[in-house]
Amino acid sequence: MNNRQNDCPQKIAAAKAGFSERTGSRIDNNVHQKGSPHNWKTKDDVFADVWEQNIIAWLKDGVFEATFILEELQKKFPGKFADSTLRTLQRRIKRWRALFGPEKEVMFRQKHEPGDLGISDFTHPNEIQVTIKGEVFEHIFYHFRLPYSGFNYVQVFRGSGEPYEAFAQGLQEALLYIGGAPKKHRTDSLSASYKNLNKVASEDLTERYKAFVEHFNMQATRINPGKSHENGSIESSHGHFKKRVYQSLKIRSSNDFSSLDEYRDFIHAVLKEHNKHACKDLETEREHLLPLPATKAADYAETTVVVSSSSVIDVRRVTYSVYSRLIGEKLHVRIYSDKLECYLGHVHVITLERKFVPPHNGRARQINYSHLIEGLAKKPGAFRGCRFRDELFPNADYRYIWEYVDRIMNDKDACKFIVGLIHLAATEHCEEELARTVICLIQQEKKLSLHDLQYQFKQAKNVVPIVRTQQHPLAAYNDLIPNSMQGAQHG
Repeated sequence: MNNRQNDCPQKIAAAKAGFSERTGSRIDNNVHQKGSPHNWKTKDDVFADVWEQNIIAWLKDGVFEATFILEELQKKFPGKFADSTLRTLQRRIKRWRALFGPEKEVMFRQKHEPGDLGISDFTHPNEIQVTIKGEVFEHIFYHFRLPYSGFNYVQVFRGSGEPYEAFAQGLQEALLYIGGAPKKHRTDSLSASYKNLNKVASEDLTERYKAFVEHFNMQATRINPGKSHENGSIESSHGHFKKRVYQSLKIRSSNDFSSLDEYRDFIHAVLKEHNKHACKDLETEREHLLPLPATKAADYAETTVVVSSSSVIDVRRVTYSVYSRLIGEKLHVRIYSDKLECYLGHVHVITLERKFVPPHNGRARQINYSHLIEGLAKKPGAFRGCRFRDELFPNADYRYIWEYVDRIMNDKDACKFIVGLIHLAATEHCEEELARTVICLIQQEKKLSLHDLQYQFKQAKNVVPIVRTQQHPLAAYNDLIPNSMQGAQHG
């Protein structure tokens, strides 16, 4: 047939295919004998004796699979059914279910109208392993999609949970990017993102979600619990996008990034290419989107905390350090997806990087040594027994220095040295250079003197630059005297 389609004569085409000219003619005229269909068994049915009484009874329960049924038959009839008969049993069960089994769920493909629906969902990166400055970066993707045009927007957020703040920020950024809002917004059950929510907290989350969506004049909708296929318009897109990210990382030849911003730029570049193929008619859909409100919605949660006498606050099972001058003050905290903004009244006092604690994983700390070092310098002996001593080290080099001085010095001197060293690093902003200097002294087995280090690094900061100038001649001042006065002076 290929030869005939390439204008090869019938006789030659038949010869090339190994047929007679007569057979070639019959094929051309579609009268070639095809024979009767194969409807007989080529082997004896090994399950004939147990099919009706045993197997069908199990199949009617609707819970047993072929592997389990074969194992039960092998127990009941030892030596009669080999493992190699599993594929035969699977084929017979599949055919029986097609003829006599229960009705299957039907998927009804939906017709989407432009500007009618937008869908939000979170998806985990799965096999995408990313590091930032060599450390594993645990993250999640927020994904927004317009089903009609196929437009996608993806944002990267820290942690493995699905916090409301990440949803609010991601959705707002997506709507600002496309310049409008769909009439309806669909998501799964947001309260499912929190494993330990009580009824009051769940209802509060629901109200916040509704208020946020209504700010953009969208109608809030949710899929039924356990019915992920109702979000099929975005679930399939998850896989296509993540596959593209995985392949792009392979081409990049490195999964390490210098910062979160660099990784986000990489994801946006991948997303841009993804939309070139997945997004078909965004401009038409934009014409049907609702206009955005004049003001942005609040994409953060709020809480109020009191700074303890240890100069820390507790927010969502994480202990954060703050400046000691805030001890005893009541702070108003805005909780964003990646940071905490703290206010004293209406005055912003500090921004903290947000830390996440996996569900059922206790508590965590986010301690910044620069917040506490002034207080610790006044009583260095408290360093040894401090509950968050390990978090006070600026980096791993200072932990190594502490372990060394703790071995060679007495308790008091060791604490005084390490606290003085950390205080010097904080006040002179020489954290890395100072650590390298001390480690070099240790490796050379030289004496460690806090006084010498303070003198060295403070002098380096206080060097007065040499300013070279050229003195002008004093006669030049005569140019500033009016001519009449010069004449009087000469007279």
